Amino acid sequence: MDQTTPIEALPAAGTAPGNVAPTGALSNVVPTGALSNVAREASRRRAFAIIAHPDAGKTTLTEKLLLRGGAIQLAGQVRAKGDRRRTRSDWMKIEQDRGISVATSVMTFERDGVVFNLLDTPGHEDFSEDTYRTLTAVDAAVMVIDAAKGIEAQTRKLFEVCRLRDIPIITFINKMDRESRDVFELLDEIEKTLALDVTPAAWPVGSGRGFLGTYDMLEPALHLMAEGSEPVRLSGLDDSKIDELVPAADAEVLREGAELASAFPAFDLEAFRQGTMTPVYFGSALRDFGIGHLLEGLARFAPHPGARPADTRRVQPEEPALTGFVFKIQANMDPNHRDRVAFLRICSGRLEKGMRLRQTRTGKQVPVNAPLFFFAQDRQVAQEAWPGDVVGIANHGILRIGDTLTEGEQINFRGVPSFAPEILRRVMIEDAMVGKKLRTALEQLAEEGVVQLFRPLDGTPPVVGVVGALQLDVLAERLKAEYSVPSRYEATPWGMMRWVVSDDKAAMEKFRQSAPHDTAEDHDGALVAFFTSDWRRNRAEEEWPMLKFLKLREQHAAA
Repeated sequence: MDQTTPIEALPAAGTAPGNVAPTGALSNVVPTGALSNVAREASRRRAFAIIAHPDAGKTTLTEKLLLRGGAIQLAGQVRAKGDRRRTRSDWMKIEQDRGISVATSVMTFERDGVVFNLLDTPGHEDFSEDTYRTLTAVDAAVMVIDAAKGIEAQTRKLFEVCRLRDIPIITFINKMDRESRDVFELLDEIEKTLALDVTPAAWPVGSGRGFLGTYDMLEPALHLMAEGSEPVRLSGLDDSKIDELVPAADAEVLREGAELASAFPAFDLEAFRQGTMTPVYFGSALRDFGIGHLLEGLARFAPHPGARPADTRRVQPEEPALTGFVFKIQANMDPNHRDRVAFLRICSGRLEKGMRLRQTRTGKQVPVNAPLFFFAQDRQVAQEAWPGDVVGIANHGILRIGDTLTEGEQINFRGVPSFAPEILRRVMIEDAMVGKKLRTALEQLAEEGVVQLFRPLDGTPPVVGVVGALQLDVLAERLKAEYSVPSRYEATPWGMMRWVVSDDKAAMEKFRQSAPHDTAEDHDGALVAFFTSDWRRNRAEEEWPMLKFLKLREQHAAA
């Protein structure tokens, strides 16, 4: 076994005064001679998500990040048709028709020695559960804000999830080349609305049609939008190069604004890593400006994989034995092969092609014969993978969301959540001959997390639960397109459900028998209760004090 030094015990190489790492993408990668192979490779990884309100420019930003990393070769491929659609992050038909993202995509690319694993999440609030689960698999997030709109409702919700997990956030204020709000007003809104310390990593030069570029506040330089221009290094705001490159009026406004911006807190790497401070970058994803600066910030400041809490201990990334957890399952990404892929976030060790891993929920051995890396929607068999990487594992109903895989140790990673659905419906079919096909489809889609599936104890037809109404549209579309099962929905008498848990097994069984028409088992066999109103739920809690009625449940708790 390698003698390893914990990654967390080592500083970022050459950390500069004021907690600002020096220029260079690898400045946040620890010295190679100090670590084992596992720790060294982990230090090169940055797993991050992009969170945003719909229409803030998330898909365009994703495309430009992939362009910068070489994962795609042509602007527009993320939204292309035909053969090029293989590289899109929005791949379902309903996504194409409505122009929205409803599924998480995983995209890997490398730039300047740093491996980025980008997890693109749905922007629409109806798919928040998928987003919440994805955020358990990242170490940082990029929060995209529309310069004209500021903080919007879904941005606030997603930020709160990041705050619960102490996920560091880098802010990218997009669409600076359009009419936008005052920069100080935007920064003040971020600070007050999100209770987050703000520090400008850049300062805009002009705005709207007069947007010329940005001034690097951390290491003085001008980033100009002129095609092909490289950052111009400066000695500071008094450097005469500014006057040579920027019109006099804009130069004056830049100096005044940047001087006033110095009143914001100085960038503190530790505060950022703790999730209490956000560095703010400015740009235009559509015009491919500010993307390189943002990537540089991710490489320099975003944390490499850290320790992960499990039920019995904390798992360190530099440990030689492999561990990981499944945070997403996706079927039919390639309809020609009717495939099912489980997305595994590696937490420690080295994954090698051909390994057999232990599924701790069941004790079964899971072969990993062809683990997949995703480059946009192109796939490549991975010969090896390291902490911070996300790989796809072919799955035929064995793996479920929340499963932990190890080389033998019996542990379960925490924090992959299920939320009580807010809408409950029965799925009805006109043709009884496809009843078996419907049951199979619902089982598989429940494994993916598209819907939650409940089997009433009184033997009546199954009930599906979703967080938002748009999920029902996705379910109907996929039942028809992928399983050839046209369907419709029928209302249920219930308005909510809760998971029922207790150490008192006798009380659980008594409750089960007392309400056969209002109880069911979920996809994992856990007991759930349906209620017609909040009053009925409160009444049940009073009548059954030995039971707990939970709105949130961690996936790995399933037997």
